[in-house]
Amino acid sequence: MKTVGIRDLQINPATLTKALESKQYTIITKRSTPIGIAISFNDDILANGLKTSLLIDGYQNGNISLGQLASNLNISKQKAMHLLSMMGIDIIDYDFKDDIKTLSKINDSSKW
Repeated sequence: MKTVGIRDLQINPATLTKALESKQYTIITKRSTPIGIAISFNDDILANGLKTSLLIDGYQNGNISLGQLASNLNISKQKAMHLLSMMGIDIIDYDFKDDIKTLSKINDSSKW
């Protein structure tokens, strides 16, 4: 997330453009007090609505849990998992490489 002051925007509006093009949320401030937020526009906002899109983005970035996502959307965790899977978003972040390393260590230690 980026913060940009009104004065900075008057001098260099490209600051906001660059932040939006890089898909960063941008807080706009006036005398260091937040007065607004700018987000990049994409098709997900049209399809799902702003609130849902922001919450899903927060889930993907690891900022909120599945339970928080479901609670804020007023749906069950099961429905939240279904929504994520329909959007092609991983529900479980799992790395099989760790299991393979562990199995290799177990296999090596059993040879003694």
